[in-house]
Amino acid sequence: MERVGIIGIGEYLPKRVLTNQDLEKMVDTSDEWIITRTGIKERRLVEKGEATSDLAIRAAKEALQDAKLKSQDLELIIVATVTPDMQFPSVSCLVQSALEARNASCFDISAACAGFVYAIVVAQQFIVTGIYKNALVIGAEVLSSVTDWQDRSTCVLFGDGAGAVVLSRVKRGGIISVYLGADGTMADLLMIPAGGSRSPASFYTIENRMHYIKMRGNELFKIAVKIMAEAAQIALKKAGLSCKDVDCFIPHQANLRIISAVAKKIGLDEDKVYLNIHKYGNISSASTATALCEAVKEKRIKKGDIVVLDAFGAGLVWGACVIEW
Repeated sequence: MERVGIIGIGEYLPKRVLTNQDLEKMVDTSDEWIITRTGIKERRLVEKGEATSDLAIRAAKEALQDAKLKSQDLELIIVATVTPDMQFPSVSCLVQSALEARNASCFDISAACAGFVYAIVVAQQFIVTGIYKNALVIGAEVLSSVTDWQDRSTCVLFGDGAGAVVLSRVKRGGIISVYLGADGTMADLLMIPAGGSRSPASFYTIENRMHYIKMRGNELFKIAVKIMAEAAQIALKKAGLSCKDVDCFIPHQANLRIISAVAKKIGLDEDKVYLNIHKYGNISSASTATALCEAVKEKRIKKGDIVVLDAFGAGLVWGACVIEW
């Protein structure tokens, strides 16, 4: 039976690099503290005037080229992001315009750091049911636009970037199983309080820095480890596989200590875990997307390998996907 698989990959990371040494000059922190607590050494930031759609378009063009498809072949574009250019129109429509992909329907998904996995699963359903043949899925973020650069507990974590994949039916390999979950009762652990209909922009929200990411990191740590481990195990079980069958595990790149704890909890050898957190930090929905692209380019993923994507983020939401490459 034919499955839905990834036939093209692409990524774009801004050229501007913000190192831990740079942050030492901005807030009360140190390179040693950041590396010890997070595993992050540097992150990429957009230039002034560069928006999420700009990154998404660059990643999309590379993915299309890799898939050997024209933009007119696309029938669906989904962008996962929590930092759109504006409230509306969607980033996906801006991407469609730039690509001249006139045959594609478009929408964005807001599932925070699990957005890319969510978007892959959604696109998979459209293809499985025969509604569409080719779908472009992008995870893209400009988190620097919602990062409080005066808050030393969060500003060391985030960066900007985009990753993209093209999905289509494949005769070999493809997506074997998926698992998605959510728990809205813990929504207050990670949020941007203002800017929506509950707290529209005002002098008060701006003065109180309510338009920036607010995170209760210590509480999130334990929850993230538990849920990401469970998500990977459930997805593998649905695929009829175990951690021993995994060739490359690509977790959301939020914190090195979280990733290490998840790998240990599910009994996965560290050499099977792909990491790029030291270079880019946490790029939310673009995190697993860029990591997947780089793992393929570095030949960490080969034909026939079992790959697991595993992500967790604000909502709280989480998801895992098992793919035979």
